[in-house]
Amino acid sequence: MEGVNERKQDEVFGVEDGGEPGDIDSPGPEYGFHLDDLMKGLIFYEDLQQDCQLQSFSDDLLLDIGEHNNEENHPHTTTSVELFRRFRSGFKRINGEKIIEPTSESICVKEPTTRLSTEEIMRVAGTRFIQSSSQTVDIMPILSKPLDLSLSGLSSEEIEDIELADMLLASAEKVSNQEYEHASKLLSQCDRLSSSTGNPVQRVVYYFSKALREKSDRESKGSRKNLPFDIPKVVMSAPNSAIIANFKHVPFCQVEQFAGVQAIVENMARAKRVHIIDFGIKCGVQWTLLMQALASRSECPLESLKITAVGSWACSRQMEIAGKWLMSFAETMNLPFSFMEVTMSAFDLKEDQFEIDAEETIAIYSEFFLWTMIPQPDRLDSVMNVIRKFNPCIMVIVEVESNLNSPYYLSRFIEALFYYSAYFDCLDVCMEKEVQNRLFTESLMNQGIKSVVVAEGEERKVRHVTIDVWRAFLSRFGMEEKELSMSSLYQAYLMVKNFACGNSCTLDRNGKSLIIGWKGTPIHSVSVWKFL
Repeated sequence: MEGVNERKQDEVFGVEDGGEPGDIDSPGPEYGFHLDDLMKGLIFYEDLQQDCQLQSFSDDLLLDIGEHNNEENHPHTTTSVELFRRFRSGFKRINGEKIIEPTSESICVKEPTTRLSTEEIMRVAGTRFIQSSSQTVDIMPILSKPLDLSLSGLSSEEIEDIELADMLLASAEKVSNQEYEHASKLLSQCDRLSSSTGNPVQRVVYYFSKALREKSDRESKGSRKNLPFDIPKVVMSAPNSAIIANFKHVPFCQVEQFAGVQAIVENMARAKRVHIIDFGIKCGVQWTLLMQALASRSECPLESLKITAVGSWACSRQMEIAGKWLMSFAETMNLPFSFMEVTMSAFDLKEDQFEIDAEETIAIYSEFFLWTMIPQPDRLDSVMNVIRKFNPCIMVIVEVESNLNSPYYLSRFIEALFYYSAYFDCLDVCMEKEVQNRLFTESLMNQGIKSVVVAEGEERKVRHVTIDVWRAFLSRFGMEEKELSMSSLYQAYLMVKNFACGNSCTLDRNGKSLIIGWKGTPIHSVSVWKFL
């Protein structure tokens, strides 16, 4: 797998750097990963100790992938001062160097950096905000307060970024307290100093400031702009070039897909008739890995492979494209393959929409799908009941690892600020400053920011929750969380090392699940489940 370099990844999609994707409707054999490269990483046997390379590697891997420390839930409070206090312990200063330890051990080698990350800037600003708010009742204390001595070692740009973040935090509190006139003054400063094409701090502040302005106008002036909060539909309308660019340059997608597919491969080792049900399929590239693994089995020859893609009407075109793509790839592997599409209605999913063979071994793969139904709990329950009837041998779930579903506004705001700050920081490291695909990705994230910051009640569609919440929910359906195997962790580790930015991408274990983060901030979770 270490041989999957950037050139080989181009071959998956048929694109060249800086170019547009090829005709994905009718791909040829050259669109697939090279078997010899990828099969180095796919592991079929159950006892990993049979492999000398993994035997020597496994102990180190367990140490390298840290244990994620679950933080307590946000206190139910109306002041941002108390909400920030729980983050203060994350700041450390060693011999005057700018070292801010992540909240859990990770594979990231923690070396002194030349500048603070975007999320670290926000946390420093949060500490200053606590100090300012607890010492004075002045309406704009942050703008007039002299710099803390603790910031004396920072660059002028970092200090400016911290001051800009200070103003954003003050704006959020003023909006929360319905002090709209004072908030407007602060937001005008934020607008003047931020930019959608600036450094990552300026970009984050730009989008959050716009959202706060819209919330303020809605509440104070009765302004009701139509907000495009149908996030899944917006995601599905993303140009192929943006999807490809994120897959190639941002590590999260490949790390979670390789770990998830490895888990499925292990559970399908003896299956002759394999059926994958993919909720929220995108381009489907991860299933080429499964096809190559199944085609290379020396025992238990495959009799059939079926993939059923599940999505809304908005996803129908994308499902069709993915199906043609995978059919073409399966032909190159001489696999007995079929592809089905199931379109969910606005309210329900029916068991009779699926073609299920009693002899099939079924696996469920859900990548950023379940969260879309959190605002409609009855619909989510219905989907889970249908899945339970299939009795899959395994269910792999990939979700955003952030609590953006709190009923308390400031709690939600702070969680979103830290999460999107880390993601924008990642994009700044992994993509050029003004590449169109990066700008599109950030504008897409802006829809999530607006949903969290502006919307309330039923209008708020973005409601991500953490793995602990998913555990409680899934246990209601008799599901048991399974340990991610050493081989799945091994896949994730190798993919991280394959990226130039790999030292910033962190892998943590939360119970039996894998948390993929950026410089210690959780971004996504990968978990494996089975019905009891």
